[in-house]
Amino acid sequence: MVGYDTKQILIDKSSTDFSNDLSMAAEINENHLLIIEDDQGRKEFSLEQPVYSIGRDRECNIRLMSQFVSRRHATLVRLPREHNSHSYYYRIVDGDAKGKPSSNGLMINGRKMPAHDLKNEDEIVFGPQVRAIYYLLRNTQRLGQTDSSEYDITLINPGMTEDLEDLGD
Repeated sequence: MVGYDTKQILIDKSSTDFSNDLSMAAEINENHLLIIEDDQGRKEFSLEQPVYSIGRDRECNIRLMSQFVSRRHATLVRLPREHNSHSYYYRIVDGDAKGKPSSNGLMINGRKMPAHDLKNEDEIVFGPQVRAIYYLLRNTQRLGQTDSSEYDITLINPGMTEDLEDLGD
């Protein structure tokens, strides 16, 4: 009887409910993008690494050029989403990875915050004329569907339709 109970527990734990597993129904491609504007212009960073250091220091992964930015102004950390292990988000934290805050802090969407889970089109201000905008680009494609670029497109000359209309008269 003990073996039966153990077997039943294993069956219950290995449920075949895939309703929360989005990878079974669709392939989701997420691109995390950070666009920086500083004293040297505009730069685009595609975020793929688990941790990024942001600041004026030469050792920073994302370097900001401004006297108003701390050497280690902020840290970006990639974290998994609770509902989907294949998806993640980025959290920005003021200061370096050791917990030392920056001199001027972070303004996120107009509010000073020590940390924030980034959402699409969030604006981060590091100092005067130094800002970043975060973009989360999602491309969902159902499995089994073909990419729309695979379709052949035939252009019709408007003169051809006039010829067809003349035949109908």
